[in-house]
Amino acid sequence: MNNLHLAVQFFLQLAAILVCCRAVGAVAVRCGQPQVVAEMIAGVLLGPSFFGLVAPAWQAWLFPWDAAQTARDTQCYLFPAAQLGLALYMFVVGLEFRVDIVRERWKTSVAVSLAGMIAPFGLGAAVAWYAHGHTQLFPPQTNLAEAMLFLGASMCITAFPMLARIIHFKGLTGTTMGTVALGAGAIDDAAAWCLLAVVLASFDNQLSNAAFNIAGGVAYVVFALVVLRPLLAKLRRFLVADDALTESGLVVAIALMALGAWFTDRLGLHVVFGAFVMGMTMPRGVVVRDLVARIQPLTVAVLLPLFFTYSGLNTQAGLLTSTDLSLMCLAILAAAIAGKGGACWLAARWSGLSHREAVGIGTLMNARGLMELIIINIGLQRGIISPGLFAALVIMAVVTTLMASPVFDRLVARERQRSSMLPAGSPAYARRRGASLMKR
Repeated sequence: MNNLHLAVQFFLQLAAILVCCRAVGAVAVRCGQPQVVAEMIAGVLLGPSFFGLVAPAWQAWLFPWDAAQTARDTQCYLFPAAQLGLALYMFVVGLEFRVDIVRERWKTSVAVSLAGMIAPFGLGAAVAWYAHGHTQLFPPQTNLAEAMLFLGASMCITAFPMLARIIHFKGLTGTTMGTVALGAGAIDDAAAWCLLAVVLASFDNQLSNAAFNIAGGVAYVVFALVVLRPLLAKLRRFLVADDALTESGLVVAIALMALGAWFTDRLGLHVVFGAFVMGMTMPRGVVVRDLVARIQPLTVAVLLPLFFTYSGLNTQAGLLTSTDLSLMCLAILAAAIAGKGGACWLAARWSGLSHREAVGIGTLMNARGLMELIIINIGLQRGIISPGLFAALVIMAVVTTLMASPVFDRLVARERQRSSMLPAGSPAYARRRGASLMKR
């Protein structure tokens, strides 16, 4: 394909992706699911798992994904556009991230975070230990330690951006439940990226560089928050005019986001980490308000769906038709739910939160969503995992994310409704009333 043909093909793909995402979104909204969940599903539907089975000729024409010939041609436009959407989205998440909320309940957040890392990591490592010796889910070049670290890190991840959206959608912003979940999710994701850095360094036979990569990431965070953030605050008058962000301010912000993404990618920590931290450095107030208003609509509506589709094109659910692989997929799903949701619920209860709040936190933390897709895409691109394991992990990410909203509504919202309907003279009502007065 020549460059002109590739460009025209990309525009056709873009149109198909956007229409499919909106069509699935219309159905998802009726089921109480956010648009981002619909985009995850749409990405899988456009790939070989559905579109390729129903209309293989049309799917191959629209997305020429033959690994031997045209995969690189397709990636010439779709892959970098997907990465741009991903980086911009994480930049927006960084813009909206509130450190002050995390500080309010940091002890409980740390307890939930540790439980949400140790339990799923242990279960994921155990599954990887078995799979490495008894299945073909890991390529020969992936050793046992790398397999256990990677699958353990994949189980630890939380859909932090999606978690923030669900908390906002459910009206939990500023509540104990929302605050603890956000804090724990942020800590879990940071730890998972550090584990991934170790895996990538080991896979490149440069395990000694893992400490350097992590130290470089820490230095980047310190520089961004301690040096760059105060500097940008002092330069605020050059970024804002007439109570609005200037065009120069917009360009400076996006350029800094791109530099941060480039730097952390060179460190082996991926572009999302640099973009997220750079979003945290932007001056709060008018700058953040206008950056979100200008960047978020195009990113969420147009660019981010490209990443979901790119993941879907790499997902081959047909590889899981064998009994062994299907059982492994179920084992991964069970380990993910028990390790993350169950452990976070127990930790929240142990730290003194009510049963309703603990259930809500466990349900929210169990969603993997976008962050899971990022980490497993890296694993597939680097050859750490096989397409079969990639498909199993995509299914796990979709199922745990789909569970979050309906399970939350059933287990948490209904309990809150029952609590509000207690008879005024009952002992349970007196206990609830006393607890409410104590909080005041």
